[in-house]
Amino acid sequence: MSDLTREEFDVLATQDEPNGAIHGTWESATAETKASLIEKGLTDADGHITAAGLEALEPHRARRAVMLASGFGSRMLPITINTPKPLVRVKGRRIIDSLLDALVAVGVEEIYVVRGYLGELFDQLLYKYPTIKFIDNPIYDSTNNISSAVEAKDHFQNCYAFESDLYLVNTDLITKYQWQTNYLGVPVDETPDWCFVADEDLKILDLKKGGTNCYHMYGISYWSAEDGAKLAEDLPREFEASDETKQRFWDDVPCVLCNEKYGVHVRPCTFDDIQEVDSFAELQELDEAYRIKES
Repeated sequence: MSDLTREEFDVLATQDEPNGAIHGTWESATAETKASLIEKGLTDADGHITAAGLEALEPHRARRAVMLASGFGSRMLPITINTPKPLVRVKGRRIIDSLLDALVAVGVEEIYVVRGYLGELFDQLLYKYPTIKFIDNPIYDSTNNISSAVEAKDHFQNCYAFESDLYLVNTDLITKYQWQTNYLGVPVDETPDWCFVADEDLKILDLKKGGTNCYHMYGISYWSAEDGAKLAEDLPREFEASDETKQRFWDDVPCVLCNEKYGVHVRPCTFDDIQEVDSFAELQELDEAYRIKES
């Protein structure tokens, strides 16, 4: 990890290349932070990031992504009979493209797609995203998505991880740099859905279904080099621990089963940022092309 403070990181991470535009974080930064950045040679006196500043950001740069895309999507029947859920089109655009386009826009090209159901159909992505690498999960139909995460266990360092059936509306959520390991979540007073329990510093204490004063969970996360290395060890060990753990979501490993080993935080967002397409009825709501027209 770099020696940056959080405020120094926030200033540097929003700047462009050296001599590029100055963003609002420089103007709003404290005099102490500005002085520190200039003294360390991370910005010039006017707030432009330097080569040293870019180097200081490197430990925080997203280098790769893992897309978990092996499931059947039974709640999306009948559309998923012939099409894996991430490849279903919403208003003409594949769901997974909303995530892939955001990754490409910030320079992430090392992308792993873990596939299972109708896996060969994902080959079509190569025409638009030629750098994608596929990982096949042969037991996707007898386990939960923890088995897909196990297949990709060596690729979680400096990595975005996605449930590949989320339609990303706010692409600004996928940035080139991230301060720490985090999941996207929406603050709610109460929810019957999967949610994070977090402390006042937004560190995740638990992940459960249904709660109050919590954060509605979205399956979009970022993993630091340190936490990604831990996942490489913890995922396969917990997967093999029992038949019960083979049926758990992969997120349970860092957020529940091994919570004390990780520093996973919530990164707040809103319900307008991401569209969850959990059922065919929700797909019909989003895209009138799937609605049955009365004659």
